[in-house]
Amino acid sequence: MTSEPMSIEGYDLLVEEFKFLLEVEKPKTAEEKLVAAAQGDRSENADYHAAKEKLRFIDRRLFYLNSMIQKSQIIDPSSYEHNKVSFGSTVKIVNIQSDEEEIYTLCGVLESEPENGLISIHSPIAKALIGKKIDDDFKINLPKGKKEYEILNIEYKNIFTLKKNIRTKEDFAFH
Repeated sequence: MTSEPMSIEGYDLLVEEFKFLLEVEKPKTAEEKLVAAAQGDRSENADYHAAKEKLRFIDRRLFYLNSMIQKSQIIDPSSYEHNKVSFGSTVKIVNIQSDEEEIYTLCGVLESEPENGLISIHSPIAKALIGKKIDDDFKINLPKGKKEYEILNIEYKNIFTLKKNIRTKEDFAFH
């Protein structure tokens, strides 16, 4: 079983969503299904079929979250020196050909927000960065060809201070 690195905040959010779905959303939906079933003919009962479908979605999500919780490897990136790239590092790189600078923070798959520079530790660019130091060059094969970068800076910033889309109970619920 492969482990899934994540921050403590990412793990807590995962457990919070799992508990909410299990203790709140699933029982509420099961009750909706019972109420709808009591209305008689199930073959044409839209509420019954909607509740049944919603329960399937909840169960699938619970199964996925449970597997992620079991595989989780909690890492505290603030305890690392970040003198070389590791989980939780925020890395400034420069494209050697175009001189464009890019900034990425390496995080867990469920914490990633590529549009905000938070990239999964499993992504090709993260894999190329791991273990590198400031001034190191590296090449990466991308769909549009090979690119070469140099590492300008490595530092630690808390992943959850960089996230723009932190899920809440409202997001956990299936509407």
